[in-house]
Amino acid sequence: MFKKLDEIKVLRDPIHGYIHIEYDVLWRCMNSREFQRLRRIKQLGASYMVYHTAEHSRFAHSLGVYEIVRRMLTENNEIGSSISEKDKVAVMLAGLLHDIGHGPFSHAFESICNMNHEEFTERILLEDTEVHRIIEKAHTGLSEAVAKIINHTHPNGLLTQMISGQFDADRMDYLLRDAYFTGTKYGEFDLERILRTIRVKDGKMVVKETGIHTIEDYIMARYHMYWQVYYHPTARSYEVILANLFKRLKDCKTENPKLLKEISLFDAFLSKKKITVKDHFLMDENTCFYGFSCIANSDDKIASDLAKRLLNRKLFKYQDVIDNKMIDKMRNKLTKRGYDLRYYFATDEVKQRPYQPYKGDELSAIWILMNNGKILELSEASNIVHSLVHGENKNEEKMFFPID
Repeated sequence: MFKKLDEIKVLRDPIHGYIHIEYDVLWRCMNSREFQRLRRIKQLGASYMVYHTAEHSRFAHSLGVYEIVRRMLTENNEIGSSISEKDKVAVMLAGLLHDIGHGPFSHAFESICNMNHEEFTERILLEDTEVHRIIEKAHTGLSEAVAKIINHTHPNGLLTQMISGQFDADRMDYLLRDAYFTGTKYGEFDLERILRTIRVKDGKMVVKETGIHTIEDYIMARYHMYWQVYYHPTARSYEVILANLFKRLKDCKTENPKLLKEISLFDAFLSKKKITVKDHFLMDENTCFYGFSCIANSDDKIASDLAKRLLNRKLFKYQDVIDNKMIDKMRNKLTKRGYDLRYYFATDEVKQRPYQPYKGDELSAIWILMNNGKILELSEASNIVHSLVHGENKNEEKMFFPID
């Protein structure tokens, strides 16, 4: 038996109304230093440069994912009755802690510094951290079970499906939360209806045929949020400058080593050495902005300029790329104006398909329980989703450059 709190803790939340915490281990993990760090990581990275109220954190999102998982377990008898108490606690912990390894600026920082938030999530769970000690004190071996749910190796695939798939608590929370904080209504869908129509069949989550239209709305919400919010070119411009600043810092190892001696905050993320969990913990957005302020006042003109652009929202202009001639023309123009193309020009291509049928992994798909008892993959049961899957992929390439 897992220890429960003397009374259920209730946290106010704009998306779910209230978040309820009953188990002691979950409450302790929420108050751990590693989880509290997520208050200092924005959920949407650079999107607040476009949507000024998109200041919500990974901390709030993680609590929201936990709450959806908790509701799945407590309000849906088919899910709750098929899972042991240990697995229930493990999957709630997985929902709460699934993003604990995230670095600053959402996914942009990962490609810049060659780190993976999923890898760090697993390391924080399994290495000597406060979170690890809390979980192991509650039940020996529980931290490994939580890690396996998150990394898709747990023997009970239903648990993984609840946390990480195309129809999971993670996506359901971030779509609603991101839509709310950006003010973009097209990201909304009927969460209550989805939770009521979920069933368990053959060891996996399925949705009753009567709920298929709600799932279609969910898929379309994802589609619109990607193109209107997550792939917004202004946010991508910010990320280009962020990437180019770190590129400049790496080049300063040989071109201006004095700068790196003066500003050592980013040392661990500029070297090829393995980043420690301690280094990871210290790197949040507050740390980054302090570092950018220091760099802005340095004597390295390129690094200083890029840092000021990030701090003061002096972003690069962007244009759609039609052909390579456009790129060559812009590169020549910037060169004549004295810009170093390594740091002042970039192209970026994004593409997105709102739903992908499973490829060898049944738990990664969305399954519909038809009225006749058959189970169909979503694109086989929905004409709308079928059209999205078999239609042409939408992709967009832009080039980014300064105009001042």
